[in-house]
Amino acid sequence: MTGTTTERAAVRGRGGGRPRVRESHRDVLGRLGSAQKQAARSAPAYSRFVNRRLGRHLAAWAYRAGLTPDQVTGLSALATFTGVALLAVLPAGPVQAVAVTACLVLGYALDSADGQLARLTGTGSSAGEWLDHVVDAVKIVTLPVALLVGMHLHGWADAWWSVVPLVHVVVGSVLFFAMILTEQLRRAHGVRSVAATGGRAPWLRSLLVAPTDYGVLCLSFLLLAVPGVFLVVYAVLVACTAAFTAAAGVKWYREMRALAIAPV
Repeated sequence: MTGTTTERAAVRGRGGGRPRVRESHRDVLGRLGSAQKQAARSAPAYSRFVNRRLGRHLAAWAYRAGLTPDQVTGLSALATFTGVALLAVLPAGPVQAVAVTACLVLGYALDSADGQLARLTGTGSSAGEWLDHVVDAVKIVTLPVALLVGMHLHGWADAWWSVVPLVHVVVGSVLFFAMILTEQLRRAHGVRSVAATGGRAPWLRSLLVAPTDYGVLCLSFLLLAVPGVFLVVYAVLVACTAAFTAAAGVKWYREMRALAIAPV
């Protein structure tokens, strides 16, 4: 193998034939960049600037490894739910903080990689989208539940702090369902998502909604090394998400009312 932009691998197909050209990681990244859908410019900052790029590198790795988008979704679930389990069974401290954060960050990046890989290979499907959303729905519920279990199992938080993860379960589920349903109804009525255009000063909105970003939530678990600080930051993130959900819910409801009645 050479270090050039295209690596030639002496690999033959089942029926023999000429060796095929195996693309380098850099080449696949280039093709991924031109094969992706337009990113929402107003998406939360971590998801837009960090996670999508991490996902692109993982998608390139998965493509070169011959993985399918569904297999990448499976790896995302494995990483995420490992982090969820560690959140419940390990006592709060530096070890738990690093292990949980690493698993959740990797799982989120792989969650971005599966869609990018599907678009690159033209293998996107309704089944793949369904699987991706179901995994998301499960992690949204199990993450705060695991935190609640860990808090009580290891006794590192007063009982009244239980209110925060309980609120998180409700808010996270409602927000996820409302976002998915709104997008599906827009598609059904042929309406382009407003987020795709970004509106005015999309970078500013991207920063303002950062506290609602799942990626920021993942990073917040690093603060489990200092449980008291984590609880305060976590409560602020949940409060911001609740406020965003309420405001977005009103906006989306008005948008749905304005849509012309048409068969779905």
